[in-house]
Amino acid sequence: MGRRQKSSYIIQSVTNALDLLEEFRGEDTELGVTELSKRLGLHKNNVFRLLATLESRGYIEQNKVTGNYRLGLRVLELGQVFIKHMGLLKMARPILEEIVERCQETAYLGLIRDDRVVYVDVVEATQPVRVISRVGVGLPVYCSAVGKAQIAFESEDEVDRILGEQVLKRYTDKTVSSWEELGRQLEEIRARGYAIDDEEFDDGIRCVGVPVRDYTRRVVAGISISGPAYRFTDQRMEEELIPLALEAGRNLSLRLGYDAGSGG
Repeated sequence: MGRRQKSSYIIQSVTNALDLLEEFRGEDTELGVTELSKRLGLHKNNVFRLLATLESRGYIEQNKVTGNYRLGLRVLELGQVFIKHMGLLKMARPILEEIVERCQETAYLGLIRDDRVVYVDVVEATQPVRVISRVGVGLPVYCSAVGKAQIAFESEDEVDRILGEQVLKRYTDKTVSSWEELGRQLEEIRARGYAIDDEEFDDGIRCVGVPVRDYTRRVVAGISISGPAYRFTDQRMEEELIPLALEAGRNLSLRLGYDAGSGG
């Protein structure tokens, strides 16, 4: 007996569930049962059962205020596993090396893990005065450029999950000291596309950080450029380092499948 065509093995309910998940790839971050029913051509009861099933596994979550649904953390977790399998570090390495070649300052790749940001790779500057490598060390998200550049683009619920239990400890005189101030900073970061650590964790060290997105348009990592404050003048930041960081973030995002033309 010949092999059956793979299409004959397709399970319609699984197809419907995947179609539902893919509806969240567009501009709408939240969708209701009625809208999903119209888009998918399915009865509301079927849509509700699909949502309930996906919600039970963490792929979908419900906004308790609006009653609408959005992607759950499990989707992000799978995306991060995919990126790991693709070799995020391998793809990021030449971009970090190019940063250092062009500006002679230290470049980092950082990921948020639980309530900390962890530098997973670094290319150090060759200058005698430079930032000490912190690869593998967990640092506070709220006062690091690479951390703020990531959480600024997360949902309020995700920010609460990451930072909700933390005390905003002051590491320097410039460390963000209130939730209101942090909220204002995150709004500015969303508007301009990058974050600044202006001696907020270490005296004498300034950094610029940018988000890195993958094919799902979610922020999965961050790139930062760090160095002594006396070299990171406002003029140099604006004219050289910020544009360089933004370019690096875009390039790595494109390598990860991010479609800049699709919005987000």
